Amino acid sequence: MSTVAIESCAPLAATVLSQEEAEATAELFRVLSDPARVRIVNVLAAAGEPVCACNLNAPVGLAQPTVSHHLKRLVEAGLLEREQRGRWAYFSLRADAIEKLAAVADLRGACC
Repeated sequence: MSTVAIESCAPLAATVLSQEEAEATAELFRVLSDPARVRIVNVLAAAGEPVCACNLNAPVGLAQPTVSHHLKRLVEAGLLEREQRGRWAYFSLRADAIEKLAAVADLRGACC
């Protein structure tokens, strides 16, 4: 998988998307197409502070290696930040990435 530069995404309602913008936006949606990743983003958004990876297994209902895989994909996509605290990795949503995601999905005024 190629690393998504979330900065390359463009609003879907943009007049014209370049090939690079379309590919980056499609990759972002591919990363978020997995329900486990959506649930991880949901848990982190609800927490409002960094969450230890070890505390994501139960809410997501997956084993640690699987959660780690999904966290890695979300970090590569630019949606999450990873912070090492001793032996533990803590994850949080990147505020700029969430703002960009909201702008990408904003279709108000684009239809009818």
